[in-house]
Amino acid sequence: MQLVLWNFGWIVLAAAWLGPLPELATQSFAAHMTLHMAVVAVAAPMLSVAIAGKRFDPVIRFPGPFSPVPASVGELLIVWAWHSPGLHHWARHSAMGFVIEQGMFLAAGLWVWLSAFGGTTPREPGRSAAGVIGLLLTSMHMTLLGALLVMSPRLLYMHHGHSEMLTPIMDQHLGGAVMLVVGGIVFLAGGLWLTKDLVSLDRLEMRTNEG
Repeated sequence: MQLVLWNFGWIVLAAAWLGPLPELATQSFAAHMTLHMAVVAVAAPMLSVAIAGKRFDPVIRFPGPFSPVPASVGELLIVWAWHSPGLHHWARHSAMGFVIEQGMFLAAGLWVWLSAFGGTTPREPGRSAAGVIGLLLTSMHMTLLGALLVMSPRLLYMHHGHSEMLTPIMDQHLGGAVMLVVGGIVFLAGGLWLTKDLVSLDRLEMRTNEG
């Protein structure tokens, strides 16, 4: 299963970075947000879960930097900074800006997901609990940013073009909806998955003590 996730994670990254999305993202905010979510909410969790608990899992050797809550805060700062109009414009119209932005998005996604799911196997209950908090915090800030973009009455990214089907403000609202739905749901699902593991561990411990 982990090998399948590993392979699919790289396939998603290849499709996101080598497909039509980077070109479309220069004109469409919705395309940019689809690219963003493909990296941090699809590829990053697949790659992280694939190496979690394995010999190349950095959390086993360096647990300190991979604390779920600080990782979530770091991811928040990276994502919100790159969605400021200035940095967003640079990333959409500069090859160097695009590479730096996408590299930081992938690094931030891996940081959050590895912090939550990585480490020794079976996972320590304390790390799983912190992982739940970290992923839920990330889900909340993704939902908040997406909602702000959806509800904004003015255009924040003036450099984007428009199509016959979508006006620039509609394109911005659609991009915000992509982040709100995909980002919010995926990170929430990760937190709920770890919660399930914690409940299972508690039940196992109770049965052991009763025995």
